[in-house]
Amino acid sequence: MFSSSTRRPRPTDNSFSSRYGTKKSTKQKSSFREQSITRGSERLDSVRSPRKEQQPVGSTLTSAIITLCVGPEQRLFAGHEEVLSRSPFFEALCRDQFFENHSRRINLPDEQPEILSAVLEYLYKGDYHPKLAHNKRKDTWELEDDVNGADTIIYHHATKQTLMKDTVIYCSADVYGLEELKRLALRKQGLRSGMQISTILASARYAYNHTPDSDSKLRAQYLTLIIRSRNNFKKSGTMKVEMEQGGLLFFDLFVAMCNHMDDLKTIRSPFTSPFTR
Repeated sequence: MFSSSTRRPRPTDNSFSSRYGTKKSTKQKSSFREQSITRGSERLDSVRSPRKEQQPVGSTLTSAIITLCVGPEQRLFAGHEEVLSRSPFFEALCRDQFFENHSRRINLPDEQPEILSAVLEYLYKGDYHPKLAHNKRKDTWELEDDVNGADTIIYHHATKQTLMKDTVIYCSADVYGLEELKRLALRKQGLRSGMQISTILASARYAYNHTPDSDSKLRAQYLTLIIRSRNNFKKSGTMKVEMEQGGLLFFDLFVAMCNHMDDLKTIRSPFTSPFTR
């Protein structure tokens, strides 16, 4: 993908709560759905109030057709110029006429066809499958037609690993300049369940490699998930191998775990010295 892996300066504040804006629960959860960092009952103001990038298509269907050549197999997609231009990335290409042989064609050799398809669906409809729906009876947000989590994962040809689809969509949306799509992907990932540990860890590494240090929301979701389900992760051979490889992910996880333990001590007894136990 066209995502940038350039590192930015690390924040000076290493507090898990202040750095990631995430509160931790002292209760142990039994399922990955319960362990999700983003709860379906939270308000989705950003999703309810579409901005320019996801307004209804309307008369834009009369604009020129752009062909998009995607992935190593060069799968072809088509989109209206005005719809694609809701993305600053595509708008720049259209405006500057960076097309091969002056044809209306954009090559995306590093993109995943499944991800580009989701991005186009979002640009046209304001959402991607499975759609986010509000359950009025329970006052919660759910994923429509999410049969057995069929659209939860994809095989990523560049990394040669199975990854969480919402994570890859988030990183692509960052490249395409679609902030609302990033928020939507983050919300949806918080509603997913039943992920294998190997998939979670591979996706976490992908998130770290394709987001700048200043963009901590997606990273925080993975750190919190690992902490809340630590009883499963500490028994995992995959986790052991990943930790041996090291990297920023596990430094952040170490800091987050330390801060989590400090928070638990404060909750139990805010006046007790840690050296008296």
